[in-house]
Amino acid sequence: MKKILEFLKRYKLRNYDFILIFLVISLSIVGVVAVSSSDVSLQNKQITGVVLGCIVMLVISLLDYTKLLNFYWAYYILAVVLLLGVLLFGSGSHGAQRWLMIAGITFQPSEISKILIILFYAKFIMVNQKKVKTAGFLLSALGLLAPPLVLILKEPDLSTTIMLTMIFVMILFVGGISWKLVAGVLLAGIPSAALAFYLALLEDSPILKSYQQERILAWLHPEDYADSTAYQTMNSIMAIGSGQLQGKGYDTNEISSVLNSGYISESSTDFIFTVIGEEFGFIGSCLVVFLLVAITIKCLITAARAKDIAGSIIATGMAVWIGFQGLLNIGVATGALPNTGIPLPLVSSGLTSIVSVYIGVGFVLNVGLQQIRRSY
Repeated sequence: MKKILEFLKRYKLRNYDFILIFLVISLSIVGVVAVSSSDVSLQNKQITGVVLGCIVMLVISLLDYTKLLNFYWAYYILAVVLLLGVLLFGSGSHGAQRWLMIAGITFQPSEISKILIILFYAKFIMVNQKKVKTAGFLLSALGLLAPPLVLILKEPDLSTTIMLTMIFVMILFVGGISWKLVAGVLLAGIPSAALAFYLALLEDSPILKSYQQERILAWLHPEDYADSTAYQTMNSIMAIGSGQLQGKGYDTNEISSVLNSGYISESSTDFIFTVIGEEFGFIGSCLVVFLLVAITIKCLITAARAKDIAGSIIATGMAVWIGFQGLLNIGVATGALPNTGIPLPLVSSGLTSIVSVYIGVGFVLNVGLQQIRRSY
């Protein structure tokens, strides 16, 4: 007990971000309510995920992240091994093989890999700080990112691949990558993206599977796919709109409910925002957006005050994870983006997803506890 007290004395309580904890738990409560309304059988599992996540978050928040980062290569190897295990021994659903069972516990390694990759690059960039602005470092960083990206893409899980890429890009930016390299990548990337989009729309697309191509076409021309690929998204838009200002109420029995009529599949995961929009209306939807934005901003503030570059990278990585992934999910539910099949952080059902985000938030809290204001 004495050692524990001495350990805790190193931290200043005023640096503990209770506001971030409040925001995270508040969003999680919204998730429990929405998931319960979507499928009451998932209620206990969702609550278990939140409770377990809170415990893990609090424990990690009191540890020294600088010491935990010493095992960064172990995190990278673990991420690759788990993702490889999915392809070799994983179980599938809806045409995708994304789950792995170990010791009777089924989980989704692609979700865990996000925090593992963030931790790896936090230390990797810090160790190679003097080389960050060189082309050699960029090539090595990209080379290390390739294995997990390829393994996730083969599941197939294009949405998580995009998310991990976005996290990587922002991590490099915070890490201090040369602006000349950034400009060069943009000059090459913009026309490459245009070419990729063109190839994606070809009849026999060489870069996308048929169902992925159809999702893009359904997004561009929903009226042509109203009875197939765009069916889900169009019903989602109708359900959100029907909620109007205050919504139809929690677990509504209204006969006009799109959710209760069975027109929204995956309502507890990819389209959980649809449930919130219909049952809690514009006010409830705005609350979710506010919480996501507030959590993202709090993580960015922590990144700006971190005592070292590793802390900044961890907090920034979590900000991108929660903020950008939230944007993708809501964009899909509202028809603003093609259907990517990605959960809403801390809201969608899925124990692995919830606990993984809580682990990341725990690291952000620890970075905040050790913060030293720096001038930029």
